Amino acid sequence: MGSEQSKSQGRASSIFAHVDMDAFYVEAELLDKPELRGRKVIVAGEGRSVVLSASYPARADGVRSAMPLTRACRLSPESVVLPPQMDRYRRLSAEIMGYFDTLTHRKEQLSVDEAFLDLTGSRRRLGTPEEMGQLIRSGLRERVGLPASVGIADRKFISKIASTTAKPDGLLVVPPHRRLEFLHSLEAKHLWGVGEKTAEALTHMGLRTVRQIAETPRDVLAHRFGAVGHHLHDLAWGRDPRQVETHRVEKSIGAEETFETDLSDDAELQRELLRLAHRVAARLRAAGLSASGVSLKLRWRDFSSLTRSASLPHPTQSAPELHRHSVRLMAGLGPRKQPVRLIGIRAERLTGADGSLQLSFDAHDDDWQAAQRALDDVAGKFPQAALRPATLLDSKDQRTADEV
Repeated sequence: MGSEQSKSQGRASSIFAHVDMDAFYVEAELLDKPELRGRKVIVAGEGRSVVLSASYPARADGVRSAMPLTRACRLSPESVVLPPQMDRYRRLSAEIMGYFDTLTHRKEQLSVDEAFLDLTGSRRRLGTPEEMGQLIRSGLRERVGLPASVGIADRKFISKIASTTAKPDGLLVVPPHRRLEFLHSLEAKHLWGVGEKTAEALTHMGLRTVRQIAETPRDVLAHRFGAVGHHLHDLAWGRDPRQVETHRVEKSIGAEETFETDLSDDAELQRELLRLAHRVAARLRAAGLSASGVSLKLRWRDFSSLTRSASLPHPTQSAPELHRHSVRLMAGLGPRKQPVRLIGIRAERLTGADGSLQLSFDAHDDDWQAAQRALDDVAGKFPQAALRPATLLDSKDQRTADEV
């Protein structure tokens, strides 16, 4: 293994940076609320929402993203809860990603506040990896006033581990000759792609560190984990051919809703599914994608969750089609053991829309497609307009519509 690493050092190494903004939503709020800096702060919606972001002092109390707000407030009662300003976060994200574009044309955006950068071709212009990292962090401070953690390495996945290790507001460069030293010092759970269940299975095998995974025969790992075992062994030795993907293809598009009051009524749940189906379908059409599968997500009153999925007879962008199959998935669950706290729909196995739609002999399907495209056109011209099917209008909405 050592000879393989020596060979890689004989040629110019790649330079990958993983940049992750620190507590992005919280830090965005602190730009005009400096008096809250250093305090426990949570960004979350009203009612029974979940935590979108938490300051590091709040995290010290156990608060985490996606945690129910009620639980977060019990863990950290001194925290100040701020409502999210999504438009502001999107504007800041656009500035951040625009800055990355000035550094390299090879950028892979992972989310509103996170990206991989391939800086291999920027050595002469930006300097050493350490200088690159400092430039990125200082540039973000100057342009948007926000802190970021940066990891730099010659392997894409190692740069991500390094940025996590550098948090908060830090820089960690892992040079090629220290790649294995860094990897083998980590717990197994820090390998990219090792989730809770895989980490638990590795622990049962007595494998708690990356070094122990590396020292385990490849066929032993393959016997337990299949192809994933080969992948784990490769990562443990720093072998990973993945490059920065400048054009990421979305693997799924979804929407979900947490209710103010748990729901049990079938009609109400089906109505919410229709609302979500229209949101997902609009996003599919905007992205020029169609879905060949749909999944349903339910979260019960006790916070336990389940998902069910189904294949569609043909790729679709149709809200009624997504709604019909999600209702079937819900009906297939039988009697529900508890009221529903959250419901969600996800369009899966996405393909390009052009040429992917099966021809229909039902004129009603064509009518729906035309109607939905017309709604998209109106929404694009008048973004403030509240367009929705009549079945989604409550009594107050219906009265308003009648008056108009």
